[in-house]
Amino acid sequence: MTARVDRLPVAGLCALAVAGFVTILTEALPAGLLPQIGASLDVSEAMAGQWVGLYALGSLLAAIPLTAATRSWRRRPLLLGAIIGFAIANLITALTASFIVALVARFVAGVSAGLLWALLAGYAVRMAPAGLAGRALAIAMAGTPLALSIGIPAGTFLGIFAGWRLTFGLLTAIALLLVGWIIATVPDFDGETETRRPSLAQVFAIQGVRPVLTVTLCFVLAHNILYTYITPLLTRHGIVGQTDRVLLVFGVAGLVSIGLTGALIDKWLRPLTLIGIGLFLAAALLLAWIGAAPAIYGGLSSGGWASAGRQRCFRPHRHAPPGRLPMWRRQ
Repeated sequence: MTARVDRLPVAGLCALAVAGFVTILTEALPAGLLPQIGASLDVSEAMAGQWVGLYALGSLLAAIPLTAATRSWRRRPLLLGAIIGFAIANLITALTASFIVALVARFVAGVSAGLLWALLAGYAVRMAPAGLAGRALAIAMAGTPLALSIGIPAGTFLGIFAGWRLTFGLLTAIALLLVGWIIATVPDFDGETETRRPSLAQVFAIQGVRPVLTVTLCFVLAHNILYTYITPLLTRHGIVGQTDRVLLVFGVAGLVSIGLTGALIDKWLRPLTLIGIGLFLAAALLLAWIGAAPAIYGGLSSGGWASAGRQRCFRPHRHAPPGRLPMWRRQ
Protein backbone atom coordinates (compact mmCIF):
# COMPACT_ATOMS: atom_id res chain seq x y z
CA MET A 1 0.00 0.00 0.00
CA THR A 2 1.63 3.25 -1.13
CA ALA A 3 -1.24 5.69 -1.63
CA ARG A 4 -1.21 8.82 0.51
CA VAL A 5 -3.83 11.43 1.29
CA ASP A 6 -3.26 15.18 1.64
CA ARG A 7 -3.44 15.19 5.42
CA LEU A 8 -1.61 13.43 8.19
CA PRO A 9 -2.90 9.96 9.16
CA VAL A 10 -3.04 10.96 12.82
CA ALA A 11 -4.58 7.73 14.13
CA GLY A 12 -1.85 5.61 12.57
CA LEU A 13 0.92 7.96 13.69
CA CYS A 14 -0.47 7.89 17.24
CA ALA A 15 -0.32 4.10 17.12
CA LEU A 16 3.38 4.41 16.28
CA ALA A 17 3.78 6.84 19.19
CA VAL A 18 2.17 4.32 21.55
CA ALA A 19 4.58 1.68 20.23
CA GLY A 20 7.46 3.94 21.23
CA PHE A 21 5.77 4.56 24.58
CA VAL A 22 5.58 0.81 25.26
CA THR A 23 9.21 0.38 24.22
CA ILE A 24 10.52 3.04 26.60
CA LEU A 25 8.30 1.85 29.47
CA THR A 26 9.45 -1.74 29.00
CA GLU A 27 13.06 -0.60 29.00
CA ALA A 28 13.13 1.86 31.88
CA LEU A 29 10.32 0.85 34.24
CA PRO A 30 12.52 -1.51 36.32
CA ALA A 31 14.67 1.49 37.30
CA GLY A 32 12.11 2.75 39.79
CA LEU A 33 11.22 -0.72 41.12
CA LEU A 34 14.59 -2.35 41.81
CA PRO A 35 13.95 -2.96 45.55
CA GLN A 36 10.59 -4.61 44.85
CA ILE A 37 11.93 -6.71 41.97
CA GLY A 38 15.02 -7.76 43.91
CA ALA A 39 13.01 -8.75 47.00
CA SER A 40 10.46 -10.69 44.96
CA LEU A 41 13.06 -12.67 43.00
CA ASP A 42 15.57 -12.93 45.86
CA VAL A 43 18.38 -11.02 44.19
CA SER A 44 20.24 -7.82 45.02
CA GLU A 45 19.22 -4.47 43.58
CA ALA A 46 22.43 -4.49 41.51
CA MET A 47 21.44 -7.82 39.96
CA ALA A 48 17.88 -6.61 39.41
CA GLY A 49 19.37 -3.71 37.48
CA GLN A 50 20.69 -6.21 34.94
CA TRP A 51 17.14 -6.32 33.58
CA VAL A 52 17.98 -3.04 31.89
CA GLY A 53 21.40 -4.32 30.83
CA LEU A 54 20.02 -7.46 29.14
CA TYR A 55 17.35 -5.38 27.41
CA ALA A 56 20.03 -3.04 26.04
CA LEU A 57 22.19 -5.99 24.97
CA GLY A 58 19.27 -7.49 23.04
CA SER A 59 18.69 -4.17 21.26
CA LEU A 60 22.38 -3.80 20.46
CA LEU A 61 22.78 -7.28 19.04
CA ALA A 62 19.51 -7.24 17.10
CA ALA A 63 19.24 -3.79 15.54
CA ILE A 64 21.69 -4.00 12.62
CA PRO A 65 21.43 -7.74 11.79
CA LEU A 66 17.62 -7.79 11.97
CA THR A 67 17.34 -4.60 9.94
CA ALA A 68 19.61 -6.00 7.25
CA ALA A 69 17.95 -9.44 7.22
CA THR A 70 14.39 -8.10 6.99
CA ARG A 71 14.84 -5.03 4.76
CA SER A 72 12.93 -6.69 1.88
CA TRP A 73 10.04 -7.88 4.09
CA ARG A 74 6.72 -6.08 4.22
CA ARG A 75 6.65 -3.45 6.94
CA ARG A 76 3.46 -4.02 8.93
CA PRO A 77 4.07 -7.70 9.73
CA LEU A 78 7.50 -6.69 11.07
CA LEU A 79 5.98 -3.94 13.19
CA LEU A 80 3.34 -6.32 14.56
CA GLY A 81 6.03 -8.91 15.28
CA ALA A 82 7.93 -6.41 17.40
CA ILE A 83 4.80 -5.45 19.37
CA ILE A 84 3.86 -9.11 19.94
CA GLY A 85 7.44 -9.67 21.14
CA PHE A 86 6.88 -7.01 23.82
CA ALA A 87 3.57 -8.59 24.83
CA ILE A 88 5.13 -12.04 25.26
CA ALA A 89 8.23 -10.78 27.07
CA ASN A 90 6.28 -8.60 29.49
CA LEU A 91 3.78 -11.38 30.20
CA ILE A 92 6.58 -13.81 31.05
CA THR A 93 8.22 -11.13 33.20
CA ALA A 94 4.99 -10.56 35.09
CA LEU A 95 4.37 -14.26 35.77
CA THR A 96 7.75 -15.91 36.29
CA ALA A 97 9.29 -16.61 39.68
CA SER A 98 12.72 -17.27 38.12
CA PHE A 99 15.23 -14.46 37.78
CA ILE A 100 16.97 -16.30 34.91
CA VAL A 101 13.74 -16.71 32.97
CA ALA A 102 13.01 -13.03 33.54
CA LEU A 103 16.45 -12.14 32.14
CA VAL A 104 15.73 -14.17 29.01
CA ALA A 105 12.39 -12.40 28.63
CA ARG A 106 14.11 -9.04 29.00
CA PHE A 107 16.59 -10.00 26.28
CA VAL A 108 13.68 -10.89 23.98
CA ALA A 109 12.09 -7.53 24.75
CA GLY A 110 15.38 -5.86 23.83
CA VAL A 111 15.45 -7.69 20.50
CA SER A 112 11.91 -6.44 19.83
CA ALA A 113 13.03 -2.92 20.68
CA GLY A 114 15.96 -3.14 18.28
CA LEU A 115 13.59 -4.09 15.49
CA LEU A 116 10.98 -1.49 16.37
CA TRP A 117 13.42 1.44 16.57
CA ALA A 118 14.74 0.45 13.15
CA LEU A 119 11.19 0.73 11.76
CA LEU A 120 9.55 3.58 13.60
CA ALA A 121 10.96 6.81 12.12
CA GLY A 122 11.08 5.56 8.54
CA TYR A 123 7.53 4.18 8.84
CA ALA A 124 6.24 7.60 9.93
CA VAL A 125 7.96 9.32 7.00
CA ARG A 126 6.46 6.86 4.51
CA MET A 127 2.98 7.40 5.95
CA ALA A 128 3.18 11.17 5.60
CA PRO A 129 1.97 13.23 2.63
CA ALA A 130 4.59 15.21 0.75
CA GLY A 131 5.86 18.13 2.79
CA LEU A 132 4.55 16.80 6.12
CA ALA A 133 7.23 14.24 6.94
CA GLY A 134 8.63 16.35 9.79
CA ARG A 135 5.28 16.67 11.51
CA ALA A 136 4.59 12.97 11.07
CA LEU A 137 7.95 12.12 12.64
CA ALA A 138 7.26 14.47 15.56
CA ILE A 139 3.93 12.72 16.28
CA ALA A 140 5.37 9.21 15.93
CA MET A 141 8.29 9.98 18.26
CA ALA A 142 6.14 11.67 20.91
CA GLY A 143 5.80 8.41 22.81
CA THR A 144 9.36 8.68 24.13
CA PRO A 145 9.03 11.95 26.09
CA LEU A 146 5.54 10.97 27.24
CA ALA A 147 6.87 7.68 28.58
CA LEU A 148 9.66 9.46 30.45
CA SER A 149 7.51 12.31 31.80
CA ILE A 150 4.28 10.44 32.60
CA GLY A 151 4.61 6.70 32.05
CA ILE A 152 7.66 5.94 34.18
CA PRO A 153 6.56 7.98 37.24
CA ALA A 154 3.03 6.58 37.02
CA GLY A 155 4.32 3.03 36.53
CA THR A 156 6.69 3.42 39.47
CA PHE A 157 3.89 4.72 41.69
CA LEU A 158 1.64 1.83 40.66
CA GLY A 159 4.42 -0.72 41.10
CA ILE A 160 5.25 0.49 44.60
CA PHE A 161 1.67 0.39 45.83
CA ALA A 162 0.15 -2.44 43.78
CA GLY A 163 3.14 -4.61 42.87
CA TRP A 164 5.64 -4.54 40.02
CA ARG A 165 4.06 -7.62 38.39
CA LEU A 166 0.84 -5.68 37.81
CA THR A 167 2.70 -2.96 35.91
CA PHE A 168 4.25 -5.49 33.51
CA GLY A 169 0.86 -7.16 33.13
CA LEU A 170 -0.62 -3.82 32.11
CA LEU A 171 2.18 -3.35 29.58
CA THR A 172 1.20 -6.71 28.09
CA ALA A 173 -2.43 -5.59 27.81
CA ILE A 174 -1.42 -2.30 26.16
CA ALA A 175 0.74 -4.16 23.64
CA LEU A 176 -2.11 -6.53 22.73
CA LEU A 177 -4.53 -3.63 22.26
CA LEU A 178 -1.90 -1.90 20.16
CA VAL A 179 -1.81 -4.88 17.77
CA GLY A 180 -5.45 -4.27 16.88
CA TRP A 181 -4.90 -0.52 16.63
CA ILE A 182 -2.03 -1.00 14.17
CA ILE A 183 -4.02 -3.44 12.02
CA ALA A 184 -6.89 -0.95 11.85
CA THR A 185 -4.98 2.29 11.20
CA VAL A 186 -1.40 1.68 10.02
CA PRO A 187 -0.93 0.91 6.31
CA ASP A 188 1.35 -1.82 5.05
CA PHE A 189 4.31 -1.04 2.80
CA ASP A 190 6.63 -3.05 0.64
CA GLY A 191 10.14 -3.68 1.86
CA GLU A 192 13.15 -2.21 0.11
CA THR A 193 14.30 -3.73 -3.14
CA GLU A 194 17.68 -5.40 -3.05
CA THR A 195 20.27 -2.83 -4.06
CA ARG A 196 23.95 -2.40 -3.41
CA ARG A 197 24.54 -0.99 0.06
CA PRO A 198 27.62 0.52 1.66
CA SER A 199 29.40 -1.73 4.13
CA LEU A 200 29.63 -0.82 7.81
CA ALA A 201 33.27 0.13 7.28
CA GLN A 202 32.24 2.56 4.52
CA VAL A 203 29.53 4.06 6.73
CA PHE A 204 32.00 4.58 9.58
CA ALA A 205 34.33 6.33 7.15
CA ILE A 206 31.76 9.06 6.41
CA GLN A 207 32.88 12.35 7.89
CA GLY A 208 31.22 13.06 11.23
CA VAL A 209 29.69 9.62 11.75
CA ARG A 210 32.27 8.36 14.26
CA PRO A 211 32.20 11.44 16.53
CA VAL A 212 28.40 11.43 16.60
CA LEU A 213 28.26 7.71 17.41
CA THR A 214 30.92 8.08 20.11
CA VAL A 215 29.17 11.00 21.81
CA THR A 216 25.81 9.21 21.59
CA LEU A 217 27.27 6.02 23.08
CA CYS A 218 28.88 7.85 26.00
CA PHE A 219 25.81 9.97 26.67
CA VAL A 220 23.30 7.14 26.53
CA LEU A 221 25.54 4.87 28.62
CA ALA A 222 25.93 7.51 31.33
CA HIS A 223 22.23 8.32 31.27
CA ASN A 224 21.12 4.69 31.51
CA ILE A 225 23.50 3.92 34.37
CA LEU A 226 22.19 6.90 36.36
CA TYR A 227 18.55 6.27 35.50
CA THR A 228 18.69 2.54 36.17
CA TYR A 229 20.18 2.89 39.64
CA ILE A 230 18.30 6.01 40.73
CA THR A 231 16.47 4.13 43.50
CA PRO A 232 19.67 2.90 45.24
CA LEU A 233 21.04 6.44 44.90
CA LEU A 234 17.98 7.88 46.61
CA THR A 235 18.21 5.20 49.30
CA ARG A 236 21.78 6.27 50.01
CA HIS A 237 20.58 9.84 50.53
CA GLY A 238 17.60 8.84 52.65
CA ILE A 239 14.76 9.79 50.29
CA VAL A 240 13.84 6.42 48.78
CA GLY A 241 10.13 7.08 49.40
CA GLN A 242 10.26 9.88 46.84
CA THR A 243 11.32 7.81 43.83
CA ASP A 244 8.11 8.41 41.90
CA ARG A 245 8.26 12.17 42.56
CA VAL A 246 11.90 12.38 41.56
CA LEU A 247 11.18 10.57 38.29
CA LEU A 248 8.21 12.88 37.71
CA VAL A 249 10.52 15.92 38.06
CA PHE A 250 12.92 14.28 35.60
CA GLY A 251 10.13 13.60 33.13
CA VAL A 252 8.46 17.02 33.34
CA ALA A 253 11.82 18.73 32.81
CA GLY A 254 12.37 16.47 29.81
CA LEU A 255 8.95 17.29 28.38
CA VAL A 256 9.61 21.04 28.65
CA SER A 257 13.02 20.51 27.07
CA ILE A 258 11.47 18.68 24.11
CA GLY A 259 9.36 21.76 23.32
CA LEU A 260 12.25 24.21 23.64
CA THR A 261 14.61 22.01 21.66
CA GLY A 262 12.06 21.54 18.89
CA ALA A 263 11.65 25.32 18.61
CA LEU A 264 15.39 26.08 18.52
CA ILE A 265 17.02 23.07 16.88
CA ASP A 266 16.84 24.35 13.30
CA LYS A 267 19.18 27.26 14.06
CA TRP A 268 21.07 26.04 17.13
CA LEU A 269 21.72 22.31 16.71
CA ARG A 270 25.39 22.32 17.75
CA PRO A 271 24.98 24.71 20.74
CA LEU A 272 21.99 22.71 21.98
CA THR A 273 23.99 19.49 21.79
CA LEU A 274 26.81 21.03 23.82
CA ILE A 275 24.37 22.53 26.33
CA GLY A 276 22.71 19.13 26.76
CA ILE A 277 26.04 17.45 27.51
CA GLY A 278 26.94 20.24 29.95
CA LEU A 279 23.62 19.95 31.77
CA PHE A 280 24.01 16.22 32.18
CA LEU A 281 27.55 16.68 33.53
CA ALA A 282 26.25 19.23 36.04
CA ALA A 283 23.46 16.84 37.05
CA ALA A 284 25.89 13.97 37.62
CA LEU A 285 28.17 16.15 39.76
CA LEU A 286 25.25 17.39 41.87
CA LEU A 287 23.99 13.88 42.47
CA ALA A 288 27.45 12.51 43.26
CA TRP A 289 28.67 15.16 45.69
CA ILE A 290 25.61 16.75 47.30
CA GLY A 291 23.06 14.55 49.02
CA ALA A 292 20.48 17.14 50.04
CA ALA A 293 17.02 16.69 48.58
CA PRO A 294 17.08 20.02 46.65
CA ALA A 295 20.30 18.93 44.95
CA ILE A 296 18.72 15.58 44.04
CA TYR A 297 15.74 17.29 42.44
CA GLY A 298 17.94 19.88 40.76
CA GLY A 299 20.24 17.21 39.41
CA LEU A 300 17.44 15.06 38.04
CA SER A 301 15.69 18.03 36.44
CA SER A 302 18.96 18.99 34.73
CA GLY A 303 19.35 15.39 33.61
CA GLY A 304 15.82 15.41 32.24
CA TRP A 305 16.48 18.56 30.22
CA ALA A 306 19.71 17.12 28.85
CA SER A 307 18.35 13.68 28.01
CA ALA A 308 15.23 14.95 26.26
CA GLY A 309 17.28 17.42 24.27
CA ARG A 310 19.64 14.61 23.29
CA GLN A 311 16.74 12.64 21.78
CA ARG A 312 16.18 15.48 19.33
CA CYS A 313 19.76 16.57 18.72
CA PHE A 314 21.29 13.11 18.22
CA ARG A 315 18.93 11.79 15.57
CA PRO A 316 18.50 12.78 11.90
CA HIS A 317 17.21 16.29 11.35
CA ARG A 318 13.43 16.27 11.29
CA HIS A 319 13.30 18.23 8.01
CA ALA A 320 15.77 16.00 6.16
CA PRO A 321 14.23 14.55 2.99
CA PRO A 322 13.43 10.83 3.28
CA GLY A 323 16.07 9.88 0.76
CA ARG A 324 18.78 11.39 2.94
CA LEU A 325 17.91 9.30 5.98
CA PRO A 326 20.19 6.35 6.79
CA MET A 327 18.98 3.00 5.50
CA TRP A 328 17.90 1.79 8.93
CA ARG A 329 15.79 4.95 9.45
CA ARG A 330 14.07 4.54 6.09
CA GLN A 331 12.81 1.08 6.95
